[in-house]
Amino acid sequence: MGSGHYFWAIFYFASLCSASLANNAKINFREKEKKVLDQILGAGKYDARIRPSGINGTANLATMVKVNMFLRSISKIDDYKMEYSVQLTFREQWTDERLKFDDIQGRLKYLTLTEANRVWMPDLFFSNEKEGHFHNIIMPNVYIRIFPNGSVLYSIRISLTLACPMNLKLYPLDRQICSLRMASYGWTTNDLVFLWKEGDPVQVVKNLHLPRFTLEKFLTDYCNSKTNTGEYSCLKVDLLFKREFSYYLIQIYIPCCMLVIVSWVSFWLDQGAVPARVSLGVTTLLTMATQTSGINASLPPVSYTKAIDVWTGVCLTFVFGALLEFALVNYASRSDMHKENMKKKRRDLEQASLDAASDLLDTDSNATFAMKPLVRHPGDPLALEKRLQCEVHMQAPKRPNCCKTWLSKFPTRSKRIDVISRITFPLVFALFNLVYWSTYLFREEEDETF
Repeated sequence: MGSGHYFWAIFYFASLCSASLANNAKINFREKEKKVLDQILGAGKYDARIRPSGINGTANLATMVKVNMFLRSISKIDDYKMEYSVQLTFREQWTDERLKFDDIQGRLKYLTLTEANRVWMPDLFFSNEKEGHFHNIIMPNVYIRIFPNGSVLYSIRISLTLACPMNLKLYPLDRQICSLRMASYGWTTNDLVFLWKEGDPVQVVKNLHLPRFTLEKFLTDYCNSKTNTGEYSCLKVDLLFKREFSYYLIQIYIPCCMLVIVSWVSFWLDQGAVPARVSLGVTTLLTMATQTSGINASLPPVSYTKAIDVWTGVCLTFVFGALLEFALVNYASRSDMHKENMKKKRRDLEQASLDAASDLLDTDSNATFAMKPLVRHPGDPLALEKRLQCEVHMQAPKRPNCCKTWLSKFPTRSKRIDVISRITFPLVFALFNLVYWSTYLFREEEDETF
């Protein structure tokens, strides 16, 4: 056997020895970690029912618990139920002097536990929670880290459905503030105080996407509450959501405008086309009513008027006004027809009387009649008065009225109503749009308080 073979045999043996020593060191390290856990959490060593001491071990001071969280997702914001759902990683950190241990010269950085009942836990609860659950797939998403100086870090992933009272006066041009409130249930501020962690207490996932809202910003604050049993520490996060208007512009505002404009087509149809005008007016009115009921079905029944109610109400009024305009046109058309028939009968009677007089003159051509003079003498008082009236009218000529001159082109009242409606309805609707958008857009900026 050559020297090369001896070298590789020695190298292999040394590798086996080093691997064995490393495994033994790991086993010994885990054994030491187990001993540390037994020392601080063994039977009779630690009582999880007792609150940790205050700062520097002072028993009469409150335990300080620092809180921070990571918002993983916001799944929905429900306008009807006035609630929103959020998934977050929630963390609490406090100091328990009883949990101090030897870090074995810096090799043991922290101890990890998965059972929260092994150590004392703050009695925090979410005061505006409706529903909530922990995540247990594949294992419970929770851990507790105990550091050598007695600091405890508790982290858990939870999903919550939280109440969010909304003010829908500016809907759908509104902004909503939804809060997440956390408070102590049993410990008063004399025993337990919650604090936001310094730096960045709330983090939000970068690719957060909401279908109808945008998370503009958030703010952390304190909300301590006083009751008959004492004062309790409370933390809150205010989330400001801005509603995406493009969805409502496409689904509500533009279709309503189109229905109102379609109802104006009735003004351009012939007055005699009664079935066409009636069916057009009734169809647009029913469609607008269905659109309004569909909008209100997705919103809670509130006692105040919303911005969308003003819009749909005015649009419905315009459509209904177009239908009433046809009723007025139909009535005016029948009135015009009645007047025309009366004039025709009067002309026929006058023509008949003239024919009778002509026949009478032809029959009694030999008779003599005393005729009054057709032209009065200049000294006649009646002639002088008529002359003065003519001079006054010639001295003060009338100013031409453009509207009357233009309307005189249309001989019947029904046609004039249609022509006036063609101009009046679009102008009034345009004026309404100007007032509506300027009012609610400016009010949205004024009411933006955070």
